[in-house]
Amino acid sequence: MKIKVIGSGCPTCKNLFELTKQAVSELQIDSTVEYSTEVSEIIKMGLMQSPVLSVDGKAAMVGSGSLQKIKESLKKFIK
Repeated sequence: MKIKVIGSGCPTCKNLFELTKQAVSELQIDSTVEYSTEVSEIIKMGLMQSPVLSVDGKAAMVGSGSLQKIKESLKKFIK
């Protein structure tokens, strides 16, 4: 599972990145969380808002969210 936070580098984006790392740890997902400032990746997904939490190249969540919301978004991709 490839987990990535894509954003502009703003505090909201960095917060999503930190919360996502925490969620991955708490859910015991065997994956590292990457951070990208390549906004073109967001556009390729057909989105116009950031930050984006992506799993395996698909948008799992758009915008900021709580730790619980991030966990719920990630659980949808756990097989």
